[in-house]
Amino acid sequence: MSPHAVHTVPSGENNWWKEATVYQVYPASFKDSNGDGWGDIPGLISKVPYLHSLGVDVVWLSPMYDSPMHDMGYDVSDYENVLPAYGTVGDIERLIDACHERGMKLILDLVINHTSDQHKWFQESRSSKDNDKRDWYFWRPPRYDEDGNRLPPSNYRGYFAGSTWTWDEHTQEYYLHLYAKEQPDLNWDNEAARKAIYDSAVRFWLDKGVDGFRVDTVNKYSKHTNFPDVQVTDPKSYIQPAIQMWCNGPRIHEFLREMYDDALQPYGDVVTIGELANTPDPEHVLKYVGASAKQLSMVFHLDIGHIGMGKSLEDKYIFNPWKLTEMKSIVTKWQSFIEGTDGWTTAFCENHDNGRSVSRFASDAPEHRERSAKMLALMMMAMTGTLFLYQGQEIGMINAPRDWSVDEYKDIEGRGYYEEAERQLAAGVDATRKDRIMDGLRILARDHARLPMQWDDSPHAGFTTGTPWMRAHDLYPEINVQKQWDNPESVLSFWRSVLRLRKEYREVFIHGAFEVVDFDNQQTFCFIKSRNEKKALVALNFTTENQPFTQAATTEQMKLLVSNYAEPLPETLQAFEGRIYISQ
Repeated sequence: MSPHAVHTVPSGENNWWKEATVYQVYPASFKDSNGDGWGDIPGLISKVPYLHSLGVDVVWLSPMYDSPMHDMGYDVSDYENVLPAYGTVGDIERLIDACHERGMKLILDLVINHTSDQHKWFQESRSSKDNDKRDWYFWRPPRYDEDGNRLPPSNYRGYFAGSTWTWDEHTQEYYLHLYAKEQPDLNWDNEAARKAIYDSAVRFWLDKGVDGFRVDTVNKYSKHTNFPDVQVTDPKSYIQPAIQMWCNGPRIHEFLREMYDDALQPYGDVVTIGELANTPDPEHVLKYVGASAKQLSMVFHLDIGHIGMGKSLEDKYIFNPWKLTEMKSIVTKWQSFIEGTDGWTTAFCENHDNGRSVSRFASDAPEHRERSAKMLALMMMAMTGTLFLYQGQEIGMINAPRDWSVDEYKDIEGRGYYEEAERQLAAGVDATRKDRIMDGLRILARDHARLPMQWDDSPHAGFTTGTPWMRAHDLYPEINVQKQWDNPESVLSFWRSVLRLRKEYREVFIHGAFEVVDFDNQQTFCFIKSRNEKKALVALNFTTENQPFTQAATTEQMKLLVSNYAEPLPETLQAFEGRIYISQ
């Protein structure tokens, strides 16, 4: 069948973005063109032909806006300008053209829950209590305890360890920030602020030709603005986990529908991918992604990224051993929930906020590394929804070496947890926490995804001719694009071929219904994809040992489409083997 044949889709319209493969670029670490140690937009432009040859349809560029870079650009000081280290607005226009000339699209990161404290809006807001923009952010007076000590307006713990409230000496009030104190939250209840966001962050870039946005922290714009205290669940601390106070708040669907109607829909079929946290109920997720809801095209459900993380915000970076059934239940839930609806979903296992999938979900030991990367590639290429790849995933990049010290870790979040543990150790509170956090960071830290892209075996992996902002992986001479490019057995060649197969069999892989088989098996993950008369069986061994192929009998009338072993065994899945059968 022609890869361009038209198929019936189970529901809704077959928008261009449903069958796309999206490649996420983290600009600081992708490609440096001028030797200053920072990746930049001209460097990315030089690699657009590479992305095109890989089979990528859409480039997603993580935040490149002007920023003081407290949180790697997620603290935007000017939505209409580019960080000088990355380039200029003109460079983005050239990037748009470079993508469009090859039939590719470009999407940007839309960071509109908060700004930088250096943004002119916040500078005005904090200048006085009666400034026009005072109410564009959340300002509240202090509270006092019985001894007269000043306290924050509520007892919330933020994401970066510490209170969500920071005292402002100038106006003698606190302002709210879910993340770093340099990232004050915008008040979406203020209509003037919303209209300014649509103009400055959304229309400005759509007018330049971008094709959509990955929408950061999309369900946190509507807060419970009376800010009541939350129940004490951590008796050792004044601040408490409080995500229920800002996730899926009372006006969130109203705000997203307004943004769709006012700022997105007039530009045609603009894609929006929301980062949706703490929304476990699929029925609720459909309120965001149903085509009839007119809010978002799709969302990232972050559960797969949370595998192995601690169960609470305080313990996020304390590693929790996990079983394969946990992954199966997460994949099944988010692969199945759109069936028979007008919603759409995403498929991904890596991004800028998580450790590398080979190191987390399979094995980065030298003898298993490439096989593991290919096995995970087969899992991802067979999934329903829009497929997202993260830079370096296509060559099987892995976590930083375990012997790297904490000094090599740059991320504000991970460092915050480590330094908090150091303070607790010094205070005699928890003698083991520091070591447990460090062990967790070696697996889960955001830094692993942010190591420089490994292009070749020249110094610093060919990422820069200068000193890189972050150290290149020690194994870059072994794991790099140049080494894999012409090698038909490489991880890169494997990804190129499976992305073609995904398009060729789009009806069953991209649009297919998902069904897990042999759920309780903790060693192998098998699932069926089907649509109309077509069916595929995907079999994956997540262990270092040979495992019985429990579904062998069901493949007798099927053909082997692809495997990461040259000689698969009929009744056995070898170490980290992946294979896909397709109905004849």
